[in-house]
Amino acid sequence: MLILNDVLQAREKMKGTIHETPLEHSQTFSKLSGNDVYMKLENLQKTGSFKVRGSFNKIMSLREEERQRGVIAASAGNHAQGVAYSSSMIGIPCTIVMPKGAPLSKVQATQGYGAEVILHGDVFDESLDYALELQRQRGATFVHPFDDLAVMAGQGTIGLEILEQLPDVDVVLCPVGGGGLLSGLAFTLKQLKPSIQVYGVESSACPGMTAALRHKKPVTITSSDTIADGIAVKKPGNITYEYIEKYVDGVVCVEEAEISRTMLYLLERNKLLVEGSGACPLAALLYHKLPFTGKKVVAVLSGGNVDVTLISRIIERGLVESGRFVTFTTVISDKPGQLNKLLRIIAELEANVMSIHHQRIGTKVLPGQAEIHFSLETKNQDHIHQIHQVLIKEGYDVEFFQ
Repeated sequence: MLILNDVLQAREKMKGTIHETPLEHSQTFSKLSGNDVYMKLENLQKTGSFKVRGSFNKIMSLREEERQRGVIAASAGNHAQGVAYSSSMIGIPCTIVMPKGAPLSKVQATQGYGAEVILHGDVFDESLDYALELQRQRGATFVHPFDDLAVMAGQGTIGLEILEQLPDVDVVLCPVGGGGLLSGLAFTLKQLKPSIQVYGVESSACPGMTAALRHKKPVTITSSDTIADGIAVKKPGNITYEYIEKYVDGVVCVEEAEISRTMLYLLERNKLLVEGSGACPLAALLYHKLPFTGKKVVAVLSGGNVDVTLISRIIERGLVESGRFVTFTTVISDKPGQLNKLLRIIAELEANVMSIHHQRIGTKVLPGQAEIHFSLETKNQDHIHQIHQVLIKEGYDVEFFQ
């Protein structure tokens, strides 16, 4: 059984090594959500994620003979970095099994901490099975990403910090995948302040904990690809489930588009780089998935390890959704001055041309014509509508894409 003293001891082990992360108030998100919103910035934690807390506590708890045999773990990225960093701190061998599709930035970061990285399986669960097989072969200690009491105690230290930073907090929200963070956090908070409410948030593309609570036990689900790859776990832990069922007030799901928009909100409004799983709690608030308003709420932003290519796609999608970027095609006469005429109309409408592409061959293009593909920087959806209407009025057959 997990006891509060386990969490307190974990905190002592972490002193001088693991950051006490800031708790930041957000006036913007408070207004948007109807609650008094604070953000626990675990995206600023060492290795860029809360995961280092649990892995460090687990590894520091090993006996000397266990340390000599080394450790092995499976992870989509954040746990991998946490285990690799913790192992490097005390100089023990470390092997990490990651899914083949793990973000390159997370693979390279894990290797940078000195770990042996093995890419195996298409999803986390396949990587986990292979890591357990390697553990049996090598005799190393397996550091589970969530279903381990020492790991849960390490994650519970976030609860200690929250209550010290904001003693009158009403509700705490955190992401949930396998359940290590939610179980450790909820247990700690409820021991110290039983009146507090704790909710888990997961992606609707992989609602493993929602299914577990519905079936009254962990079950394996069929999932879809999700931007919240850090919590894409098809089957939650057996130990973590017991604590979540006992101490958590509810689990809600958010959609992929809601997660993406929240990531962009955080980047634009607060200058915070937060990964998909870390953005889930705030997404649940912004899109009103929770049964309360007017509460003092802490959203745990669990990590900030985002692949740069994903960041660019999120920004592009956000610009399109907000009406600040649009593409369209039209066909013009392939004669001198015709393109200049069209560009003059766009300039008068105060849109900025980002790119132009000519296509003189195609099913829609007759001899003597050219199909033009435009990408425009615009102000908002009303501006796009204005451009569309003016081009139609000027005789252009246009097709807009968003």
